[in-house]
Amino acid sequence: MNLPNILTIIRMLLVPVLVVVLMTRVSYHDIIGSVVFWIACVTDFYDGYLARKRCQVTALGKLLDPLADKLLISGALLSLIELGLTPAWMAFIILAREMAVTGLRGLASEEGITIAADWMGKWKFGAQVAAISCLLFGSVLDGWIYKFTNVELFQNWSVAEFFRGRLSYGQSWGFFTGVGLLLMWVAMVLAIWSAIRYLLSFWRSIGARLIQEERERLDRTGNGD
Repeated sequence: MNLPNILTIIRMLLVPVLVVVLMTRVSYHDIIGSVVFWIACVTDFYDGYLARKRCQVTALGKLLDPLADKLLISGALLSLIELGLTPAWMAFIILAREMAVTGLRGLASEEGITIAADWMGKWKFGAQVAAISCLLFGSVLDGWIYKFTNVELFQNWSVAEFFRGRLSYGQSWGFFTGVGLLLMWVAMVLAIWSAIRYLLSFWRSIGARLIQEERERLDRTGNGD
């Protein structure tokens, strides 16, 4: 067990802490939840960085790292739904993408082929982190800035109000909260786009071969009957 793997496990252990803090809505849950989420994101950066720098890339790390990322994003999105900060259907699309890509990678791995993460997946994850951060901490930051500046933008942003009216949300929207929702749209689009890229990569690698093998198996079974 090396340091990068320990950081990955710490990130996994932080997920239930994040969910409990946010869903039970303890005092200052938005601030505490944001700090827990950011700590988890920092471990995500450093476990990969240290693994490459120290040449400590292991099979266990390759397995746990993407799993920890998916658990973190899933826990955060489910908490945002509970808090009424993001639409359930958007979260469903993002989570469905994660499950689909995981399935494709697992199937490819059984065939001895690795479908590596590309730049689109990294941009998608970055957009998700930015969106979740703004939605978790945005209302607090908007309130602080409005208190000292009295700028209406941080109390009632027209673009955010546009989305609020169409999503039937009751809370007040400020600038950073609205930015968070816009970033969630970006994350959803990138999730769909990257899923299509993974599917095309999978098909080019082994998709046609798997279908041909399945047809041959069915033909043999039929001939045997």
